[in-house]
Amino acid sequence: MKQTKSIVLTLFFAALVTHSAMGQVVVVPDTATRGEQRVGEVMRLIDGNYTETPDMERMGTEAINAMLRALDPHSVYIPASDVARANEGLQGNFEGVGISFQIVNDTIVVQSVIDGGPSEKVGVMIGDKLVRIDGIDATGDSARNDFVFRHLRGKKGTTVVVEIMRQGSVYTFHIVRDKIPIYSIDTYFMANDTVGYVRLIRFARTSVDEFRKAVRSLRKQGMTALILDLRGNTGGYLDIAHGLANEFLERGQLVVYQEGRRTPRQDYRANGRGTFRAERSADGTIVGHRLVVLIDEGSASASEIVSGAIQDWDRGLVVGRRSFGKGLVQRMFPLKDGSQLRLTTARYFTPSGRCIQRPYDEGSEAYRQDINERYLHGELVSADSIHFADSLRFTTSGGRTVYGGGGIMPDVFVPMDTMRLSDYYISLRGKGILNSFPMQWADRHRRDAEVKNFDLFLQNYDSLGLDSLLTAAALEQGVVRDTEKEAAQPERTAHSDRYMWLMLKAQVARNLFGIEYYYKVMKEADPGFQRALELLQ
Repeated sequence: MKQTKSIVLTLFFAALVTHSAMGQVVVVPDTATRGEQRVGEVMRLIDGNYTETPDMERMGTEAINAMLRALDPHSVYIPASDVARANEGLQGNFEGVGISFQIVNDTIVVQSVIDGGPSEKVGVMIGDKLVRIDGIDATGDSARNDFVFRHLRGKKGTTVVVEIMRQGSVYTFHIVRDKIPIYSIDTYFMANDTVGYVRLIRFARTSVDEFRKAVRSLRKQGMTALILDLRGNTGGYLDIAHGLANEFLERGQLVVYQEGRRTPRQDYRANGRGTFRAERSADGTIVGHRLVVLIDEGSASASEIVSGAIQDWDRGLVVGRRSFGKGLVQRMFPLKDGSQLRLTTARYFTPSGRCIQRPYDEGSEAYRQDINERYLHGELVSADSIHFADSLRFTTSGGRTVYGGGGIMPDVFVPMDTMRLSDYYISLRGKGILNSFPMQWADRHRRDAEVKNFDLFLQNYDSLGLDSLLTAAALEQGVVRDTEKEAAQPERTAHSDRYMWLMLKAQVARNLFGIEYYYKVMKEADPGFQRALELLQ
């Protein structure tokens, strides 16, 4: 109880005393002191007088969360039990067995196996079904995410015994847990003879190294231009965003700067040693290492730092839809009980001076619903519905107009494809058939000669009859096409069907060969990817 009260009071004390840039202690006004005293007084009164024994631990947590809600949507409290999981994706590794999985029909199915990881070393394969973990049944009611995490993750060097069903036979594997890398780049490949594609899904400690490795590989294959896909990338460390943007910019160019009430301005500049800096002609025109950055409404924070720097220096084109709009910097403060406080300490600004943080003064609920509001107002399908105040107008190095105050607005708008969502497609996704059927088919046929490798898979796909097999599987689960309604919307039906059959092909490829092959197939139906490719050609 005393520890919980101490944590609450510590938060208030942190608001009272801070250190200036010169190292001097600065005491802020007495209003904060009165607030701290009042909260402490209330907690002591409850502890000493309440009719029942109060749950001071719960009260402390709720008090902290209430205080943070009065600040901004991105200042959060992380209980000690959640710290490791919350920081895992940013650190770039965890300790476990090195698989990703999907739960299908109450069965845990291996979806990918990390190269060089513990599971790969003992022979675990994509499509294997986990039957038991350390003697405990892993099917039925046990087939839940938390069950898998709890039993497969653990301290490096410890052993877990996993029983796996493969092709009707059960095999036992003794897997020694180890450090497992969490990759920032889930795929990269050549889009054509000269254009490379890199999909970065998070900004973690390993992101810049992974990017350089991808660039080296793609250059060997003839890459002279690049599509950097940051769609859906919610961000990560500011210094890693600086490091990635540095790969494209010239020495001395400002990448981003941060500034706050108690945080003096700090500039982050390029060092001129990036691996994909522009190659220019005598008149300054970019003739080599051309660049397109893909963003959408899910691109936030570090993704916006990178795309904002690229846009403000006219280094490349930003393509897609308006980004999320998070321009706040959080600093991690460890608390005495092992919990952590992520507290907003500054705002960041793009090189032109833009802060792209969208307003949050209407409350956290309205803030969370912003993306849905964009959809309802038509912004995701038409750029004409987006309006910025003149006070938010800024200028790039080349004199183009850009705006702050609500995300990064792309140079080239690509609307969301809403035509692909037919009733039939939605029903298949809702029933999970577009996930379960490809996995089950791949599990039965992964040893077939026709799908021995990805090239053979592409050559033979049309002869496999998977479209008809999916339709039959859907009928078995009661999903029937409304032919009358579809006939009234022939264009929409045809468009949705093309996307659905391609999705099926991509899901089968993913289950046979890995997630990178999913994107190699789906690029055909990706309007953002296709537009970027057109611009670079």
